[in-house]
Amino acid sequence: MIELMSATSDGKALRRAFGCFPSGVTAICGLRDGLAVGMAASAFTSASLDPPLVSLCVQNSSTTWPKLRELARLGISVLAEDHADACLQLSGKAEDRFVGIEWSASTEGAVFMEHATAWLDCSVEREVPAGDHTMVILRIHRFLADPAVAPLVFHASRFRRLVAVEPVPPAGQA
Repeated sequence: MIELMSATSDGKALRRAFGCFPSGVTAICGLRDGLAVGMAASAFTSASLDPPLVSLCVQNSSTTWPKLRELARLGISVLAEDHADACLQLSGKAEDRFVGIEWSASTEGAVFMEHATAWLDCSVEREVPAGDHTMVILRIHRFLADPAVAPLVFHASRFRRLVAVEPVPPAGQA
């Protein structure tokens, strides 16, 4: 029998449990007063094809999200496996998180990381309180994807690389 812990007993252990689920890493960025502003987020997922929506979760203590939430457009860049350093830089407390990072902006003010695996031009649809985080629903206006570019993966508090594995047919099937 599996003995489960109470979800309220140990926050660090619950964080480790959440970390067992691998996720991609995104950069959420926009232009504010002509300057690039952005942050990294791994709590990101597709939400709907019709209408085209994605979601992300942002810590309520974030000092960057209040700067981004009011912008007309946000760029979501699905980071590539060689973006680990840029991800750490966007996660940090530095005032100018974009030093040395290659990026470009749309005419609407969405900021995109160069060499990502996918780019989504979005606007905030709505926010939903969710405990110590806020779930943000974003409407996708335009996008571009390059599935040939391997994504950056975050698992167990570490960056990882994907390895393609060919499925093995069950015994007796060819």
